[in-house]
This record gives sequence, C-alpha cells and structure tokens, in this order.
Amino acid sequence: MPILAQEQDIYPLDLFDRFLDGDLAGQQWYAMYTRSRREKEMMRRLRALDIAHCAPMIARRTRSPQGRVRTSHVPLFSNYVFVCGDEADRYASLTTNCVSRDVRVTDKAELASDLQRIFQLIDRGHPLTPEARLQPGVAVRVHSGPFAGFEGTILRRDSERRLLLAVRFMEQGASVVLDDCEVERIS
Repeated sequence: MPILAQEQDIYPLDLFDRFLDGDLAGQQWYAMYTRSRREKEMMRRLRALDIAHCAPMIARRTRSPQGRVRTSHVPLFSNYVFVCGDEADRYASLTTNCVSRDVRVTDKAELASDLQRIFQLIDRGHPLTPEARLQPGVAVRVHSGPFAGFEGTILRRDSERRLLLAVRFMEQGASVVLDDCEVERIS
C-alpha cells in the first residue's frame, strides 16, 4: 500500500493570524480526541465543512524490510485535532464519525500561541519528537478508572509506557500502575 503525500494540516492557512488579529475573537477552541488513526480523515471532513482546524503533522522516516526509506506524515499529538469555531462547528465536528470525545479549551490564546510556535518549528524543518507529557516527580490527579479522584506523584516510567503512581490515602503510601491516559497533571 503506497504512502500518501503530505496533506494540509491547518485550515485555513492563516488560522493563527486571523485568531490573533481578532477575526475569530468570538470563536472557541476545542481539542477533539479522534478515534484511532482518524486524524487525517477528520481534517478532510472538516475542510469540506469549512471548519477551522489544525493538527500538527511531522515526518517520520522508516526503513522497509527491503531497505527502502519511506517517509510518512504522522500527527505530533496522536488522536488530537484542534477545532476553532462556535457551538455549531463543534456539533458538525462531532458528526464526522471520527471523534471519540471533545474538550473545550479554557485558555484559547495560550493554545493558539503554543500551536503557532509548533507550526513555525515544523515549517523551519526542525525535527520534532513527540514527548510524553508526564515525567517522574510530576504531581497528577487520576481522572478515570477505579481510582478516579486520587492524587499522587509519578515515581518512575516503566519500559512499557506505564506509570507507577504514588497515591496518598489516610496518610499511608500505596502505589498502583496506571496508563498515561488515566492521569492528568496538577498545576
């Protein structure tokens, strides 16, 4: 199966300029968590619906068993497409059959600024590597699963991309292994 050419990962191309200039002042940012490997399909559907969105894509080079080097373009943030629009755009995004859940972004100016810097690095050709968001020593809160609501500190990161989390309960220590998606950073 052939590797597809790079697709547009931001729509419209001047999205951040329009947002920072105030043209999209009344619009809200949403982080759409897509179904597995549906980021590009969702972006195609959003472009057809004329909904502003972005999902930074980076080049990933792999070598085939025959020794050929292949370059594919993968999302920097797996399973996320950021949508800028009103409630009607949010609803239309949810009807694309690509979204698992959505999150309203509280600090939209900060998100737009951060995403703009990432796109600038990509445009300059800097190689970017996705980094895990949680590192040892970071205070976290469990937001899903049987331990929802507990707070603790990450102790170490295992090789299988799981976290050992210290949870304080009745002033005693307890530890449990949780997946990355079950915890969020405490500011």
